[in-house]
Amino acid sequence: MQVKSANVVLAQGFASIVEIRSELVRKAIHFLIAFTPLLASYNRSLALACLASGTLFYALAETARLSGMRVPVISTLTAVAARDRDRGRFVLGPVTLGIGAMLSLLLYPDPAATIAIYSLAFGDGLASLVGKVFGRMRPAFLFGKSIEGSAACFLAVFVTTARILGDVRIAFFAALTATLVEALPLEDYDNVALPMSVGLVVVILS
Repeated sequence: MQVKSANVVLAQGFASIVEIRSELVRKAIHFLIAFTPLLASYNRSLALACLASGTLFYALAETARLSGMRVPVISTLTAVAARDRDRGRFVLGPVTLGIGAMLSLLLYPDPAATIAIYSLAFGDGLASLVGKVFGRMRPAFLFGKSIEGSAACFLAVFVTTARILGDVRIAFFAALTATLVEALPLEDYDNVALPMSVGLVVVILS
């Protein structure tokens, strides 16, 4: 009986490690989107072209993977990063990530576009990562998300916005908006909803 219990604990521990590894890979991709404002500061059209081509290439690679073809690197990363809900279907996250960043550049001027993209990269990214690793308190009103993850999202967006604008008031409302949207059960579509909402709040309040 004790051996069986020990095996169960080991299996649960292994599953947790695999889950955290997958989350790290997903959020590493999330954090990479933070380089977009730097590229856009040199050439906005080039940044949009890179995002569009990268998103299209991923979509084609993911379609090929589902049809049984393997695309070097992309197929491996997708398999490692896929959530349980993504098994056997198109992994949409990188596509909505690219779309969210592109829409931020297209719809908002700087610094609102930069803040929107940083909110997507760091706010949403850290919320998921911190929630997965440290999340313990998961009240019903957060739809399965954790207090710890939501706090990480708020702090990340507040700090980045305050550093860019030097305005604590706008930083507070941008962070609050990001935290509320991130908590909604939007699945991969929060990659679009979150930067759009934060960018709009920054534009209005500025």
